Amino acid sequence: MDERKDWYLEYEIKYNRPGLLGDISSLLGMLSINIIMINGVEDHRRGMLLLSKDDRQIERLISILNTMDTIRVTKIRRPKLRDKLAVMHGRYIKSDSDDKKTFRFVRDELGLLVDFMAELYKKEGHVLIGIRGMPRVGKTESIVAASVCANKRWLFLSSTLLKQTVRSQLIKDEYGADNLFIIDGVVSMKRATEKHWQLIREVMSIPAVKVVEHPDVFIQNSEYSLDDFDYFIELRNSVDEEIQYEKIQKPQFDEQDGFSMFDF
Repeated sequence: MDERKDWYLEYEIKYNRPGLLGDISSLLGMLSINIIMINGVEDHRRGMLLLSKDDRQIERLISILNTMDTIRVTKIRRPKLRDKLAVMHGRYIKSDSDDKKTFRFVRDELGLLVDFMAELYKKEGHVLIGIRGMPRVGKTESIVAASVCANKRWLFLSSTLLKQTVRSQLIKDEYGADNLFIIDGVVSMKRATEKHWQLIREVMSIPAVKVVEHPDVFIQNSEYSLDDFDYFIELRNSVDEEIQYEKIQKPQFDEQDGFSMFDF
C-alpha cells in the first residue's frame, strides 16, 4: 500500500458562487483525497491541507481544477511550514524580500508567531534564532509560550523578564539538548563577564535551540556574527514601527526602581 502523503492546495476564487466549496469537497471525496483542514487565506484565496495515498489522484485533481472557470489554482505542493500556518491562521507569514532568513510579525499576530516559533523549536540539532523588537512588545512572552507549545524546557542565560538576570553556570541536567536556551543580547553585553560568556560558548556547542533577543546588540564585541543565525524574527507593535537599538540599550531600571540585578 502506498504511503499517504500530505499536500497543500491553494486556489483563488474568481467567482464565489453558492456551493463552490461543496463541489470541490465532493470532487476530493470522489478522488479519495481526504481534507485535513480548510481556511481562507489572503486576497480571496482558500487553502487546504490534503491527504492522498496516490500521486495520480493529485494529478487528476489538478487536471479537473484547471478546467473550472470559477477558481484558479495558485499552489499545489507538499506543504511547507508557512503553508500549514497559513491554513491554521488564515494569513501568510511575511518574510523579507532581500533576506529569506527574516520573518516579520506585528503584535496582533502573536498567535501566529508562537506557532511559528514552536515549529522551529522542534528542529533537531543546533538552531540559532534571533528576535528583534522594542521593549514590551511581547518578545520574551512569545518565546516562552512557544516553548510550552513545543514541549521544551526553557532556561534563561540572561533576561529582564522579572529582574536583570545573568547566569555564569548551569547545573548538570540543564545541559540537555531538549532544553531551550534564551539569551538577552542587551543584558549579556552590559554584564559581559568572562564567566557568563564562557557559559554562552558552552551552550552554543550543545545541539539544541537557542534564542537571542536583540541579536544585533549581541554580536557587538563578541565572536559571533549575524551569519551564525539560522532565522531572524522581527516583532513590532505596528507595521511601520522602527526598531531603534539606541533606545533599547538605555538602562531599563534605575537603582531607585527597586529592581536589582543578580548573578547565579
